[in-house]
Amino acid sequence: MKIPIALIMIIFSLNALSQEPVHGELTAVNGDTYKIWSKNSNKWLDIESFWIEYANTKGGLTWGKSTRYPEYSKVKENETLIIQLEEGSCLMEFFHKRWRRANDV
Repeated sequence: MKIPIALIMIIFSLNALSQEPVHGELTAVNGDTYKIWSKNSNKWLDIESFWIEYANTKGGLTWGKSTRYPEYSKVKENETLIIQLEEGSCLMEFFHKRWRRANDV
């Protein structure tokens, strides 16, 4: 019995659509709004909620949310901050004596 290639491709496509999203997977909800899949809470979260959830696994936000970085001399290794920019929010982690995006640490 021969199975048409098109049928095989459809079966694989449907299988891929039925799989659970991967932790940190980003998807567009509409236009410029995005959601990120969190395996911890098993649901889609807005970006800031995802960062806060991640920070909570490391002891929580140390410096809260701000448009400015805290005074350098007061910051300790692995402390966190959500920096608010015009483009949106990003979780920053102080690592090896400088602020880095949390996912780059």
